[in-house]
Amino acid sequence: MNKQYAHRQAKQRLRLVHAGGTPLARVTAQARQTQHKFLFGVGGFDAVELAGGKPDGTPLDTERAAILHERLDRIFALCNYATLPFYWGRYEAEEGKPDERRVKAAATWYAERGIATKGHPLCWHTVCAPWLMKYSNAEILEKQLARIQRDVSAFKGSIDRWDVINEVVIMPIFDKYDNAITRVCKELGRVRMIKEVFTAARQANPAATLVLNDFNTSDEYAILVDGCLQAGVPIDVIGIQSHQHQGYWGLEKLHTVLERFAQFGLPIHFTENTIISGDLMPAHITDLNDWQVPAWPSTPEGEERQAREVVEMYETLFAHPLVEAITTWDATDGKWLGAPSGLLRKDNSAKPVYDALMAKIKGEWWTGEQSLATDDNGELEIEGFCGEYTVSLNNKTAAFTLDGKQPVVTLVL
Repeated sequence: MNKQYAHRQAKQRLRLVHAGGTPLARVTAQARQTQHKFLFGVGGFDAVELAGGKPDGTPLDTERAAILHERLDRIFALCNYATLPFYWGRYEAEEGKPDERRVKAAATWYAERGIATKGHPLCWHTVCAPWLMKYSNAEILEKQLARIQRDVSAFKGSIDRWDVINEVVIMPIFDKYDNAITRVCKELGRVRMIKEVFTAARQANPAATLVLNDFNTSDEYAILVDGCLQAGVPIDVIGIQSHQHQGYWGLEKLHTVLERFAQFGLPIHFTENTIISGDLMPAHITDLNDWQVPAWPSTPEGEERQAREVVEMYETLFAHPLVEAITTWDATDGKWLGAPSGLLRKDNSAKPVYDALMAKIKGEWWTGEQSLATDDNGELEIEGFCGEYTVSLNNKTAAFTLDGKQPVVTLVL
């Protein structure tokens, strides 16, 4: 067992039996890992188009569907976790007409492939529904809470992880343009705003994993988290955005951020990670959205740099006991801000970072197929990285979760 990743691994005793319960004694079975417990994610928006079709309900043309199939097949040969879009201004561009059908089709598409999903976000001042502006603050809050209850309830069982509210540190002082959610947050204050939306999400799905997400990784965010916990806000996960368009954070900042938020003892998800494989955004840009260029190409030198930096960051986060998930925000280049931040190029070809992560996620951090012999009681012991596994014997297969939580798991073969 690799001591650096010992917390990612487990031992488990299995008992193999016939359908009638008789132990399968002194046999050799084949065990193989099928999925990680750790969440290696991407922004999985392309499945909305592929599975759900066009907004008007018509299917995609054959060529476009083939491109998306190739892209998603390649990405999810590596990853096991997808974020789906719930930006209110796009999800419900017209009041009372949410894009539920297409997003549900995407969630089903992922579920059929064993890919975990998360909805992002339920409340945010950016990409906010413009039709909210005609209402009073009290009515806006009422509609925001109703929106959360509607969508979390509608997707219960298919999406059970949510970025409940996004970027609250800046929310009440956001001044780029007027919007309904900033108005309400300014009136209520950050902590009460967060408590209102988290309470609504928890009521809609008591078993859901609820994430507080922010790009601000300073003490301001830590103070906000502390205030929320003191106020009884049911935060399950601290979400950290790590958009590095202006250069890799480096180990010193990464460890500082981890230490700052590990103090709360809550799971940590790196929810939006971008590391650039081309020229870096100039350092004087304070809002990443202000950097708009006609083209932002990936370069051979940048791709090699990106691979090194992403691997170092993933190694550091995978080694930290509180980190449960890392999401590369763009699966392919040219998405948000046109940045070359993907694992794949625009033509779906794999960049060096893809191959480097594959060597980690499905190589060094993956349990290879094992031949394991049972004893007289039909029992055997398996050790490996936590996640989903199968055991096969005589053309029969049974699935189990390797987490070390049960003394013995009985499998019928």
